[in-house]
Amino acid sequence: MQIRTVAVMTPGDMGHAIGRLLRAGGLRVITCLRGRSARTAALAARAGIDDVADDVTLVREADLVLAILVPAQARALAERIAAAVRATGAGLLYADCNAIAPRTSREIGDLLAAAGVRYVDAGIIGNPPVPGTPGPRVYASGGAAPGLAQLRDHGLDVRVVGPEIGQASGLKMCYASLTKGLTALATEALTTGRVLGMDEVLRAELRESQGALLNWIERAVPGMPPKAARWVGEMQEIAATFGAVGLPPQMLEGAAALYQMVSETELGRETPEERQRGQTADEVAALLAAAL
Repeated sequence: MQIRTVAVMTPGDMGHAIGRLLRAGGLRVITCLRGRSARTAALAARAGIDDVADDVTLVREADLVLAILVPAQARALAERIAAAVRATGAGLLYADCNAIAPRTSREIGDLLAAAGVRYVDAGIIGNPPVPGTPGPRVYASGGAAPGLAQLRDHGLDVRVVGPEIGQASGLKMCYASLTKGLTALATEALTTGRVLGMDEVLRAELRESQGALLNWIERAVPGMPPKAARWVGEMQEIAATFGAVGLPPQMLEGAAALYQMVSETELGRETPEERQRGQTADEVAALLAAAL
């Protein structure tokens, strides 16, 4: 089936940017903003994404649904779309691009397959696409994954990695455990150093012995606070992924707890486009230390 209309659910930070890229690549992009925030509606409008009235209209008009939202909402969205497909008999390709464990992806795939939906397990690695930059990689797996690869012709870097549901989401879990897990660890180390009065000595030692790591920390930590709330569920899904193969899940459960704490501070309640505080790693550590 040729893809002409893509439904992005939902057009948040990543979703609206991918929608904008696909529109620039010649596709129609739609969404259903029912129950979404004013900020999400503004992002969708900025990207030129059309808002349709309800899920039934969405599945009738879309050839493909890209599910891009927080992990805790992934199953509920799949249930909504499955109900709409049952009501209409629409033919649909559905790619779950959320940061979820392979087992969660398989469960969602089974739910959608029972409604007659073709399912793709997917994982996004990289930042939201910005005009003039390469954009993120979308890894895909499962029997229907080649269908998603059509989006390569419209500007999205889709890479099919295998025939099994769970392979792409598992890759995302492994990658994010390193990037976001390390960001959590760095945040705790810098904040604790600040509380102990050792922050300047710690930074000097890192600069001398771990210069490349310090450079990475100084880029990663300041961008984290407004995303912390979204990363809680992602860390929990990574913990479940590790536990399912017999590894201890506690490190990532700790990262989830750290991000939950950050999300409840004034720093964590800022939005990416309205950042005023915590512009450096030192400032983030100082603000979090003051909030303890």
